[in-house]
Amino acid sequence: MEDRGIRRHRVAIVGGGFGGLFAAKQLGRAADLDVTVIDRTNHHLFQPLLYQVATGILSEGDIAPPIRDVLRHQQNTAVVLGEVIAVDLDTRSLTVEAVGRRSRIAYDSLIVATGASQSYFGHPEFAHDAPGMKTIDHALELRGRIFGAFEMAEREPSPAARRRWLTFVVVGAGPTGVEVAGQLAELSRRSLRRNFRNIDPREARVVLLDAGPTILPSFPEALRACAARDLRELGVEIHVGTMVTGVDERGIETNATNPQLRRIEAAAKIWAAGVQASPLGRLLADAAGADVDRTGRVKVEPDCTLPGHPEVFIVGDLMSLDQLPGVAPVAIQSGRHAAQTILRRIAGDTAPRPFRYRNLGAMATVSRFRALAVIGRLRIRGFPAWMLWLLVHVTVLTGFKNRLSVLFNWTVAFLGRGPSERVITAQQVFARHALEAQAAPAGSVPARSRSKAV
Repeated sequence: MEDRGIRRHRVAIVGGGFGGLFAAKQLGRAADLDVTVIDRTNHHLFQPLLYQVATGILSEGDIAPPIRDVLRHQQNTAVVLGEVIAVDLDTRSLTVEAVGRRSRIAYDSLIVATGASQSYFGHPEFAHDAPGMKTIDHALELRGRIFGAFEMAEREPSPAARRRWLTFVVVGAGPTGVEVAGQLAELSRRSLRRNFRNIDPREARVVLLDAGPTILPSFPEALRACAARDLRELGVEIHVGTMVTGVDERGIETNATNPQLRRIEAAAKIWAAGVQASPLGRLLADAAGADVDRTGRVKVEPDCTLPGHPEVFIVGDLMSLDQLPGVAPVAIQSGRHAAQTILRRIAGDTAPRPFRYRNLGAMATVSRFRALAVIGRLRIRGFPAWMLWLLVHVTVLTGFKNRLSVLFNWTVAFLGRGPSERVITAQQVFARHALEAQAAPAGSVPARSRSKAV
């Protein structure tokens, strides 16, 4: 056996999101350890701006720099493309698979930051006709569906069919749902004017639904009211207390008492409601005998470690600790905390230190020139909040080239004639369905018929 006193400390980081990337950056300064970052995609995704890819403001490259490029100056860091399918806590090793090829990666310390995916609240079949907003694939598919709907409406002679193409339903009225609904309204009312000859894009119907009693529940009531007013001024219909009970290719069904809302004919549906933790969290919890919460997040120790395994850190959206929200600042700070703990241990300081989250506030944009911000006791809305939102997001973006590109595209979109990234392809819209059909067991039929809640 190799002498642990001579061998360099090995750190494996699973996930290249905010938690994993910032942990890797922190560890990249150390000369006495080796870091391996594992992710099933080759890029770090700046998820807060994903909706702007879907609505044509930004390109996917603007918000998704390659992980290898981000970490290129860290000589102690290697990047592996693949998905972790097994964790052996006893031998401290990971099984990684990519395109049918499996390999084993050993570790001394492990940081798991695989985040969360969209939740359909027990009805995964809804995803077939109502894509979520969690990946580049999702955003590009939605872009194809959104701009494709206007194109199909342009050539549709039937008024009823045209109305269906021009109806957009956003499910979920948290920050993402509000941002998508506001941008769809902005797109149809301003950006696409004079682009069509047979339709008026301003006639597009944007519907925002949520099963809860209010939009933006994490914001103060005064700011929620301000956001609702702004959305209605843009032409967005807001219906809270309305649960989606069915989704199909032609529209959605709800539990609304209003007959006009019970069935909404809509070609484009966007799901922005709810999240569920990565399956790797439950796998780790089962192996360690730990508990998970209702969304699958692992209940960790105060220092973000897996119960009974101090060498394993679970950070970001995958951890359940002190009811912290699944937002980027939590992931960044918990990732850094895990990295700093590892560095202290290598230096001989093994005393556990609990993770202390510093709440920097919350922000959400409604549309061009309209946003909300909560920073401590300070409440900001309107244009000042929008400028602050722009500044914060461009600052947190990874890489100078990305910041420059985003600033240019924002200038074109917000001060010019509208979004410039409007290219759509059939592959964007239909590739996911083709992959689902390919992955389905022989003789089975991928879900695409009407899906109803029971």
